[in-house]
Amino acid sequence: MTEIQQHIAAIRQTLPEGVSLLCVSKFQPIDAIREAYDAGERDFGESRVQELLLKHEALPKDIRWHFIGHLQTNKVRQIVPFIHLIHSVDSEHLLACINREAEKIGQNVNVLLELHVAEETSKTGFTPDELDNLTESISRGTLSFPFVNVRGVMGMATNTDDRNEWRRCFRLIADAGRRLQNGMINSHSHTEPAIVSMGMSEDYPVAVEEGSTMVRIGSSVFGARNYA
Repeated sequence: MTEIQQHIAAIRQTLPEGVSLLCVSKFQPIDAIREAYDAGERDFGESRVQELLLKHEALPKDIRWHFIGHLQTNKVRQIVPFIHLIHSVDSEHLLACINREAEKIGQNVNVLLELHVAEETSKTGFTPDELDNLTESISRGTLSFPFVNVRGVMGMATNTDDRNEWRRCFRLIADAGRRLQNGMINSHSHTEPAIVSMGMSEDYPVAVEEGSTMVRIGSSVFGARNYA
């Protein structure tokens, strides 16, 4: 068993039933992703479209690719044909763009709505109130995105060592996921529970305690990233 595979096995032992692991493979080489793939992992997260396209071409086609970075509207059409889940829908404008590109190829795209609950102003996403207004408009038919499946929410905690602040952020994200589940998702006859994508290498145990159903883990799986 390789070091990466040992890391995966150790992380999986900490995850309760119902919480899935997304291996954040951005900036990681193809060989490292293959090691995780050989350990049984199929869900990998990328944050740059060009890097994602190269890896999608080079790696097995049963991988479920997740886009977790800021997505520019002019790049949407490049990933829509194969992307499994876009985590980072942070505006109504982007949601509409994804819907248009998905309609062109006649297939639906799964997305998460990104929440901004952290203290950093540099982070993007909807405030909880903005997200509630958006999902209410969709559920009432005021806004329509028929080629987009809103599957849940995604968010990040403030970049701090304060666990109480992590917990505050994660509670806000999980609460928004529950409201989404009880409102828009149920009104459209979705039977699957809302995805709550939160928690990374440093803070995922707290995120799981607060209701995460998907953790996004990179360095604890692959080791330090090479940003070159």
